[in-house]
Amino acid sequence: MRVKPAQARIIRILSGALGTGFCCAIPIAIDPESGTSPWQIPPSRKKRARQNERREDINKARRSRIRTFVRKVEEAILSGNSEAALAALRAAQPELARGVTKGVLHKNTVSRKISRLAARVNALSA
Repeated sequence: MRVKPAQARIIRILSGALGTGFCCAIPIAIDPESGTSPWQIPPSRKKRARQNERREDINKARRSRIRTFVRKVEEAILSGNSEAALAALRAAQPELARGVTKGVLHKNTVSRKISRLAARVNALSA
């Protein structure tokens, strides 16, 4: 009565997605002969769990990349180099906009960040 690692992983993912009210729906015992449980997880739900895992990794990398670009702008501002700050801001703006189109960040959040960074860069130049 062992659960395969892949099955356990999907069950663990789905148990979190189902919430606390549905804990009884998670299969506890697996039939040793057929390897199935009394309550089967639909294939569409397994696929969605796999897709969510992949998207989580992609989105995490994208958010990290965006933060790196923003940090470069802030470091250039703190160093006092207006040309480097302006170049870093110009490089960061498309990355931030791409975060909106990919659904990682909200458009108002990105607009606010760009506006505040631009104001700081302009203050440095003046």
